[in-house]
This record gives sequence, C-alpha cells and structure tokens, in this order.
Amino acid sequence: MNILFLTTIIPRKKRMGSEVASQCFIDALTQSGYQVSVIGYMRTDDIFELNPQEILVDKRYIETKRAKFYPLLWLILSILRGLPYSAAKYYSKAYIKIVKKLLATSKYDAVIIDHPQLGWLESLMKDKGRMITIAHNIEHEIYLDNYKNAGNFISRWIYRREAYLIKQMEDKLATTARAVWALTEHDSKYFSSLEGAAKIRVSPLPPGLDKLPDKPISKEFDIGLIGSWPWKPNQEGLQWFLQNVYPHLPTSLSIHVAGRGAQWLIEKYPNIHYRGFVPDAQEFMAQAKVVAIPILSGGGIQIKTLDAIASGSAIVATPVALRGIPDYPQTVQVAAEPEDFAKFLISVISSPATQQKFDDAFNWFTTRREQFLADIACAIKEL
Repeated sequence: MNILFLTTIIPRKKRMGSEVASQCFIDALTQSGYQVSVIGYMRTDDIFELNPQEILVDKRYIETKRAKFYPLLWLILSILRGLPYSAAKYYSKAYIKIVKKLLATSKYDAVIIDHPQLGWLESLMKDKGRMITIAHNIEHEIYLDNYKNAGNFISRWIYRREAYLIKQMEDKLATTARAVWALTEHDSKYFSSLEGAAKIRVSPLPPGLDKLPDKPISKEFDIGLIGSWPWKPNQEGLQWFLQNVYPHLPTSLSIHVAGRGAQWLIEKYPNIHYRGFVPDAQEFMAQAKVVAIPILSGGGIQIKTLDAIASGSAIVATPVALRGIPDYPQTVQVAAEPEDFAKFLISVISSPATQQKFDDAFNWFTTRREQFLADIACAIKEL
C-alpha cells in the first residue's frame, strides 16, 4: 500500500514538537508495512541527507523571528490569496507542481494532509475518500486566545483574521476528508461537532518510536527545563517559572535550561545554566533529577511532556502540560500554583529515584507505543 504524506517540514530531525508528532505517524505507517512518500520543506540551516522516501520541495525560512524580510512577503501573499498567514508561509507553486505530478503518475491508497496550514492542497485531491488529515491541535483556538490577550489594535486584527481563516481551513478539511486523526479528546469533540464531519479517531501519540533505555542513567543536575523558547507558550511558561516558582527554590539547586532562543538567561541567575540547543533532548531530560514543565497555554498534546515521561525522570508539570494525557505514570506530579510547583520540585529532588518508578514510566511508554501502532494500522485498513 502506497501513502502520500504531505507535511510542512520534513520532520525526521524532530526539531519541534509538531515534527516529533509527524514523524511518529510516518514511523508507525512504515512499521506497519506501508510505503510512505513524505513531501515537505527543509529549513535553510537544515543539513541532512534525504532518504529515498522523502521529497524536498525547497529550503526556506520557517520561524518568523529568523526570517529576515520574508514575514512581510508572507503577509502580502496571505492577503492577496485570502490565506491565513501561517498557511502563506508554506504556500508555493513548486509544492503544488510536485503534488500534481505525483498524483498524476502514481497511485496512492491514501493521501495524508498533515496540518491545516496545507489546506490549500485539498483542492488537488480528486478522490476525497482516500484523504486523511492530521489535526495536531485546534489551531483557531490558539489564535483566538492570542487575539484576546493582544495589547494593541494591529495585533488584535492579525490574530482575529488568522483565527477566522485557519478555522475555515480546519473545518473544510474535517468535512471533506475521509478521516481526521486527532491527538486529544478535546480536539476530537470539536471536529465531531461539525456538520458532515469525517470519521474522527483519537490515537495515543507516544513520545517516539525509538528504543529507550531500560534503566535510569546517572543524574547530572537537579532541575531541567527544555523547549523551543521562541514559541509563545514556552516563553510564557518559562517567565512564569522564573518570576513565580524560582523565588521559592533554594539557590543551592542546579537548574539547567536547554533549547534555542533563551540566550538572555546567560549569567542572569547564579544557579541557572543555559545549555542552548542539545543534540539529544531525551538524554538531557534523563540526566535531570526532575523535569519542570510550566506550560500555561497552547493547544493539542504537549510532546515535551511525553518525552519527559519516557526519559524516566521525575516530572512536575502544570495541568495544561498534561492535556490529552489522562493516564500518566506515578513519576508525574501536577501543580497549578507556583508555591505547590516549587514544593513538589524540592520534594522530588530530596527523594531518591527508584527502579519501580522508572519501570512504571517505561511500561507506560511501551503500552502507549504498542497501542498507537495498532491504532494507525487499523485506521488505514478502515479506508
């Protein structure tokens, strides 16, 4: 069975949470014996060899803050074509040309549109009965939240427009595709409420399909935080941690922060060490006595939380960080208030990790992975 997987960024390097999720679907399909052709872009600074199943559209800037003058071009394109700004970033005649050629010359048993930002490709699909869309979250809800919290008229106009247009794309994909693969029950309920909605399936996304260590590794520091810090919910969560949780923590604790975009932390706090990008996020989290996940907003499932659970380390997280994960293992503590968050961190650090807790997290990961593989195989057979 041949499957065409249309995505924004070729996700094999898994630099962002959404790319981890996309690669999970690709790996699950491949492990189920399907031939998967992946179409997408690469970042301008990506350096890796494509495998035979990956087809590159082009290299381009993706993150707005690093894109020089391109955001202005994307905004103009979005207005001229009536697209959401987040979709205009990925729109190109080259992408359309490649998809048209593949659909004309090859037979695909299923075509997957990964992310509503590629909704402009939907019109190229003649057989909607073989089309699947993956909803990583409900995009328009995120932009509506940004609209409500925006501080000036221009920002409010941009976010309101984005919410309206991306909702149109999300809803159209959900009502024209044969199936919608959602990541949380919350998202599933929204899509199910649409008139004429496709078959909705919620799959228990695992941290990844790589083999994980079966025993704890040595701890190198007390508290670890990791994320792509230019992303607004991560920025917000890190600021909340520093302003509200950090004052309640002893300065003797070692705190390591990993991920791009938080250089301003360097030498700002005596016991906080900024690591920048780390090549192995799983290893970084496994080296922490406890991983802090102070997420306050956002949508969909938190990939960072899944990865942290799979690392075997103890976790203290906000309720939002556990959205879509109702069955977390005993290594996880939940705290909504800063004082409670700090108390849990201190308590976990003073309590030695046990093999039993690690085994509980490992078994949780194994069960979730096996269920995900079975769900994806079943979903394709139902087409």
